[in-house]
Amino acid sequence: MSANPDFNAVARPYDFMSRLVYGNALVESQVSLLKYIPANSRILIVGGGTGWILEAIAKIHDAGLEITYVEVASSMIALSQKRETGQNKIIFIHKTIEDYQTNQPFDVIITPFFFDLFTENKVKTLFHGLDEQLKTGGLWLYTDFIPDKYQTRLWQKMLLKAMYFFFGFLSKVEARQLTNMDQYFEKKYVTVNQNWFYGNFIRSNIYKKQSSV
Repeated sequence: MSANPDFNAVARPYDFMSRLVYGNALVESQVSLLKYIPANSRILIVGGGTGWILEAIAKIHDAGLEITYVEVASSMIALSQKRETGQNKIIFIHKTIEDYQTNQPFDVIITPFFFDLFTENKVKTLFHGLDEQLKTGGLWLYTDFIPDKYQTRLWQKMLLKAMYFFFGFLSKVEARQLTNMDQYFEKKYVTVNQNWFYGNFIRSNIYKKQSSV
C-alpha cells in the first residue's frame, strides 16, 4: 500500500502558505458549505488540517454537534485542539482514515482538499470506505481543485503541477494528478448545491446520499 502524506513539517506555516497562493479562496470554498450542516448532526471531518474549520462551524452551530476529527499528522491535531469550538463535542482521532472504524454512521462527512493527495487506486478505496460511514440521506461536503477535464486555462495546469511538486517533496504526496470524483459521486449521490472559486479552479459541492443501489 502507498504511504500516506506527512504534513507535520508544514503544519504551522500551512495556513499562511495557502493564503499566500490562493488568498481566501480555500477558506471561502469550505465555509460556503457549512450553512448546510443540520443542527445536532454527527459529523466526520477528514483532512481538516489546522482545525480552523472547527471554529467556522462553531459560528453557525455553537452547540449540539458531535464532530469526529480524523487527522494523521500529529502537529495538525495539536493545532486543532487549541481551536474555539463552542459547546460542540469534538473527538480527535490521530489515525489514517483507513484505520478508523465506527459502527455509528454519520449525518455529514466533510472532506476538504482530501482526495487530491492520493493516486486513483487509493482514492477508490478511500471513497468507498467513507461512503459506508454516511447515512442514507446524509450530506457529503466536498471541496477540491477541479480535475483535468475542467481545466481550460494554462495557469490552472501550471499551478497544479507546482503544487504537486512542492507537496511531493515536503510531504510525500504521491499523487501527480487529480482524480475525477464525479465518477464516484454520480452513482448514488445527487448534487444539492455547487459553487466555484478562484477562477473556477476550485469546486465546492453538497452531495446527498441516495438509497443504496
